[in-house]
Amino acid sequence: MEKHQIVVVGAGSAGLTVAAMLKNHNSSLDICIIDKSEKHYYQPLWTLVGAGVFPKEETERNQADYIPDGATWIKDHVASFDPDHNSLTTQGGKKIAYEYLVVTAGIQINWDAIPGLKESVGKPGTGIVSNYSYDTVESTWDTIKALKSGTAIFTHPSTPIKCGGAPMKIMFLAEDHWKKEGVANNINIKFVKGGPGIFAVKKYADELTKIADRKNIERIWMTDLISIDSSNKKATFKHMETGEEFTTDYDMMHVTPPMSSPDFIKNSPLAAESGWVDVNKDTTQHNRYKNVFSLGDNSSLPTSKTGAAIRKQAPVTVKNLLALIAGENLNEKYDGYTSCPLITGYGSLILAEFDYDKNPQESFPFDQSKERYSMYALKAYGLPRMYWHGMLRGREF
Repeated sequence: MEKHQIVVVGAGSAGLTVAAMLKNHNSSLDICIIDKSEKHYYQPLWTLVGAGVFPKEETERNQADYIPDGATWIKDHVASFDPDHNSLTTQGGKKIAYEYLVVTAGIQINWDAIPGLKESVGKPGTGIVSNYSYDTVESTWDTIKALKSGTAIFTHPSTPIKCGGAPMKIMFLAEDHWKKEGVANNINIKFVKGGPGIFAVKKYADELTKIADRKNIERIWMTDLISIDSSNKKATFKHMETGEEFTTDYDMMHVTPPMSSPDFIKNSPLAAESGWVDVNKDTTQHNRYKNVFSLGDNSSLPTSKTGAAIRKQAPVTVKNLLALIAGENLNEKYDGYTSCPLITGYGSLILAEFDYDKNPQESFPFDQSKERYSMYALKAYGLPRMYWHGMLRGREF
C-alpha cells in the first residue's frame, strides 16, 4: 500500500492552494495530490466568456504547471474513504494510506437532475445554455447575440451552487448587451430562483433590486426548473412551498444546474447528514476524524462556495494542520468571509464581501454596494492574475 504524510483529494482552487502553502512552509513535507484532471480552469471568468468579453481559452491552463514542486501527483479519482484506517481507494483500485487528509474535491454538477437538460444544453437550436461548463460556455454568448426578441429565462436552483451570484451576473450582462443593440424592449427577461430573494445580504440586495427594476427584470422566487422540452422550447417549473407546477415558453434559457456534494463523499463516513464533509466551521477540522480537514465547495462550511472564500479558508486550514502535526492547539479561526463580485453590466460591478453573520466585511474605503468600473476591472483583469500567480502558488494576500 502506498503511504503519504499528507494526502490532498482534489487539485482545484482549494487543493492546489493548500498544497502550495504547505510546501512553501516546509518543502520536505510528503504531500500527495489525487486528481485526474489534466487541465485547470479559472471558472470565475466564465461569466465574462459567456458575455463575449474573453475567449474561453483564456481560462484554461495545464494542471501539471500548478502541481507544487516535490508533491506526488496521482492522476486518478477517489472512489471511497476509510477514515477509521486512515486510507482511501482510487477508482483505479489503488489503496493509499495517509497520516493527514485534506478533502478539496469541489462540487458535483448534476446535469442529469433536470430531464431534458443534459441532451440540450449548448446544442444549436435548443436555446438552452449554461456558463457552468467549459464545453457549453461559448453557446451562451452565441445565443445572447442571436436573440432579438422573445422570452429569456435565467434560472438559479434551490441547491447550493458555486458562485451564488453567477446566474444573476450573466442575466445583467445579457440585458446590457440587448440594450446596446436596441432590442431590450423586445425581450422579456425572467429570473427564476429556488430561494426567497435576490441576495442574502440586505445592503447588496437593496441595490441589486434597484438594478433589476431598472432593467425591467421579472423575478420569481421559491421556484425550481424541473424539466425541459427543448424541441418545443417549453420549460416546466415547480414552486418549492406550494408544489404547484407551471409550464412556460422560452426563446433562450440560461440554466444553472442543481449541484451537490460529490457522490463519493456523500456516501462516505466523512459526510454530514447534508452530504458535505463534516467540519468545524471555525477550524476546518473534521468533527469526528481529527486528522482530516476540508475546505472549499465540498465542505460543510456554512458560507458561499466561492474562490474568494477558499482564499481565506486555506491559510486557516494550513496553519491548523501544521499545528496538529506539531502537537499544538488549533488556534486559527475562519470567520466565514466570502466575496461575490456581482457584475451588473459591461464595466460595472458591485463587490459584495461578508462573513458568516451576513455582515459586510469590505476591503476598500468606499461603499462597495455601488456599481463601479474599478471593481469590474479588478474582477476582469486583477483577480485572474492574483489567482494564477499568487493563490495557486501558495502566496497569501
